[in-house]
Amino acid sequence: MASAEQKEVEEKGSMISGLLDKAKGFFAEKLANVPTPEAAVDNVDFKGVTRQGVDYHAKVSVKNPYSQTIPICQISYVLKSATRTIASGTIPDPGSLVGNNTTVLDVPVKVAYSIAVSLMTDIGSDWDIDYQLDIGLTFDIPVVGDITIPVSTQGEIKLPSLRDFF
Repeated sequence: MASAEQKEVEEKGSMISGLLDKAKGFFAEKLANVPTPEAAVDNVDFKGVTRQGVDYHAKVSVKNPYSQTIPICQISYVLKSATRTIASGTIPDPGSLVGNNTTVLDVPVKVAYSIAVSLMTDIGSDWDIDYQLDIGLTFDIPVVGDITIPVSTQGEIKLPSLRDFF
């Protein structure tokens, strides 16, 4: 009699396990097709010189496919010249994306003087450097949770001249 009860328990366990596997597959498929915000770097410009270093600003356009506002948890960035990291940082809680609209985010990038001076000595007469800017936008999407969208751009950026310092 114990073996019949044991067999019945095993069959019920197998049936529940099968249902859970089907539910996992269903939700995984649905979550894979959930739209996410799309982002692109519009431009990176020289902003000015401060006591701490040289300021650049990146304009990032982010399209929100949802009708609800989506909070941005953080923006992280890494600015590189060749293979050398010249600036990096994180901007916590920079605001929200407007529902069914495109939001333009301003990402300030500060390059320390010591790095800017070493870059100036490495460049030629054109006073610009080749750069790569990698940005990670982390959003809190209801039901799905936190997602990070990577955005990257490359180009040339102007270095400040002596006139910009004074």
